Amino acid sequence: MEFKSEKDIEKEIIYQSSSPEEKAILELESIIETLPDSIRSLINEAFIKNQIPKEYLLSSIIFAYSNATGLAIGLDSMGFDNYGNLYLALIGGRGDMKSPAMKLAMKPLKTFDNEKYHEYESERKETSEPEGIKRKQLLIQNATIEAAHLTHYHNPYSLGIYMDELFQLINKMGNPNSSDGPAWRELLLEGNTNEVVDIKRKTMESYRIEQAYPVLLGSIQKEFIPKLFGGGNLESGLVDRFLFSYKLTHNPKLSKNGINSNTYRKYKDNLLRVLELRDGIEDGNESRLMLKCSMEAEDVLYNYKQSLSNEQQTASQLMQPYISKMQINIHKLIIIVHTIFESQSPHYAMTISTKTVDIAIKLLNFYKMNFDLICQEYSNDSSKKLDLDSVIQLGFNNGASLEEIGKVIGKNKSTVSRRLAKQK
Repeated sequence: MEFKSEKDIEKEIIYQSSSPEEKAILELESIIETLPDSIRSLINEAFIKNQIPKEYLLSSIIFAYSNATGLAIGLDSMGFDNYGNLYLALIGGRGDMKSPAMKLAMKPLKTFDNEKYHEYESERKETSEPEGIKRKQLLIQNATIEAAHLTHYHNPYSLGIYMDELFQLINKMGNPNSSDGPAWRELLLEGNTNEVVDIKRKTMESYRIEQAYPVLLGSIQKEFIPKLFGGGNLESGLVDRFLFSYKLTHNPKLSKNGINSNTYRKYKDNLLRVLELRDGIEDGNESRLMLKCSMEAEDVLYNYKQSLSNEQQTASQLMQPYISKMQINIHKLIIIVHTIFESQSPHYAMTISTKTVDIAIKLLNFYKMNFDLICQEYSNDSSKKLDLDSVIQLGFNNGASLEEIGKVIGKNKSTVSRRLAKQK
């Protein structure tokens, strides 16, 4: 690594001597500084004036742009077409300001949905065949899997799954007796890479979504992390598709002032500009936008993905699958980062710069840090005995040595051996 100044050397020394949480905070601050003023100001003001953790609002904003972008904008890179749908989860305790972060970022999308709902109701009243009117909708909050499928069928460009608490959904997906839990998990697994979702019902209408685009945002309390890793969610690969935000920043100081109205307005206007662009494409007035990287940006992306592939070979059993999915999520984050910057301009540029790829890489590495922190939280809590046993069995079934399994769960080789013997 080359250093351009003594200040850079000092920063590196501080970084290397920091704890994992401190390193994640330093990375978070570095990322926020690279973002457009409309995003940076909202995150910083919300932290100072509303005590909203920066990492929570950043993830919520990424979800908002991921939802607004939909299938209207894709990326053609390294021989693959990818789209920007992401799954994000905020991890923390009660009272950690998860909900305010999500509500602030979602406010423009909720306003959009309110307006479309009133239009939908007006059209239904004015026609003799109201059942033929489709409701345009960005977000669902409390829906059955059948309702979610139907909503996505009527809104093929995105299905925004927005839940204040993800526990109920996670619990359903991990419950073999749940009637719709496995279907939810299947939608998220297939939809992550925009695969076909073909729904057949004996007693209901059957339909086909040719390119699924579910996006998800919700919060999970720390004590429910075992549920996230249990019930087949780990083995199916669902966990590896999430970008987690672990609680890092905290502001105990109250403020008498709220967020400046101009700060929120800039964020709202930029996000709505993306929705306006998407509407023109979704309504068939314009063609989908398929982005391309510049030659330099493509090289940066290639080198990063190769480094991930190299790292995967020696990573822990828990981290290997996550790194594999990072090689898909980097394409998605590039689309979202590019769109965040371009939403400030009336003319959407079609070429990805190296700056955009660099920021997306920093973001993804930050989420990897968060996943590491969650794995440590999961492994070090002795109350998760049953889930530790399932991790041990999973590692053993996949050919991991007792030493490797022990490193993952924070136990010695003898403990792993004894727990494994009890399961036989």
